[in-house]
Amino acid sequence: MSLEIAPSILAADFANIQSAVEMLNDSEADYIHVDIMDGVFVPNISFGLPVTEAIHRHAKKPLDVHLMIVEPDRYLEAFRNAGAANISVHYEACDHLHRTLQAIHDLGAKAGVAINPHTSVELLTDTLDLIDLVCVMSVNPGFGGQKFIENTYSKVSKLKELIIKKGSKTQIEIDGGVSLNNVQKLKDAGADILVAGSFVFNSESPKETIAMLKRA
Repeated sequence: MSLEIAPSILAADFANIQSAVEMLNDSEADYIHVDIMDGVFVPNISFGLPVTEAIHRHAKKPLDVHLMIVEPDRYLEAFRNAGAANISVHYEACDHLHRTLQAIHDLGAKAGVAINPHTSVELLTDTLDLIDLVCVMSVNPGFGGQKFIENTYSKVSKLKELIIKKGSKTQIEIDGGVSLNNVQKLKDAGADILVAGSFVFNSESPKETIAMLKRA
C-alpha cells in the first residue's frame, strides 16, 4: 500500500494560507496536518482555533490536528468543532491518557497519541487498543525544518511489532524531517502516514513533491 501524506500547513506562507489549502486540495495529499503550539508545552506559538476553522472552511481534505499543548482535554471539543478529523495529544501532556482517548472518540474523531523522541513506545502498550494513530516525533517538537533523528527507524520498527502483537489497527505517523532521503526506510520500518512541512512547501513544485513522497 502507498503511504498517506499529511503536509503540515505550519510551513505554508501564512499570508496566503487559503491558496496553500487550495493547492493541497488539488494534490495527492491525504490529510492537512495542523500543528497547534501554545508556547508552554513547546517553545513556540503557532495558531489556534480561528485559523483552524478558517483552514477547515476551505479544505477538502480531512484535518489532522496535532495538539502540542498542556491540558489538551480542555480543548478537544473546540478543535473537533473547528473541523478536526484526527486529534492527536501528546503522551507527555496527559495525566489520564485513557480518559482523553475515550473523550476524543466520544466526539466522533480519530484519536492519536504523539510521542517525543525520548518517549518509549512500550509506554503505549496498555492504551494501544484505543489509539487510531501514533505520531512518532522524529524531531523535537516546536519548530519546523529540524534534522531528522536517526533512532526513529528503530523506534518505528519496535512500535510496529507491538501493534502486530496486540492485533491493533493503529497507524504509525512520522512527524519531522521527512524527505525523499528517508521515506523508503520509514516505510520499510512500518510507517503509514508521513507529515512533511518544509520539504513540501519549500520545494519548486509542492504538488509534485507530495506525489513523489506518496509513490516512494
